[in-house]
Amino acid sequence: MVSALSLTLVACGSGSTTARCVDRNAPAKGKSGYKVVPDSYCDSGDIDDPSPAYGRYYWYYGGKSNSGFVSGGSSVRPDGKIKSSGGRTLSRGGFGGGGRGGGG
Repeated sequence: MVSALSLTLVACGSGSTTARCVDRNAPAKGKSGYKVVPDSYCDSGDIDDPSPAYGRYYWYYGGKSNSGFVSGGSSVRPDGKIKSSGGRTLSRGGFGGGGRGGGG
């Protein structure tokens, strides 16, 4: 029991949000949420983009995963560290985001 509690405390204290790449066109019959697809389907640059494109595949933050689908999260990027469902750090959060230049 102590080790389960320790894992919970470590997970909660990590300060990161899980981002899953989802397919908005593949809902499951009888389930709410979005189908999770490989991270390579989503543009990792969208994580730090203040106005990301929400096409067929996009990042979905937080929520609960169940049988290949995720629900209860948000398409709006939260503040802080973002990790992919595979554990890869996508954004460290804070000021400056991905360091992209403006252009004009």
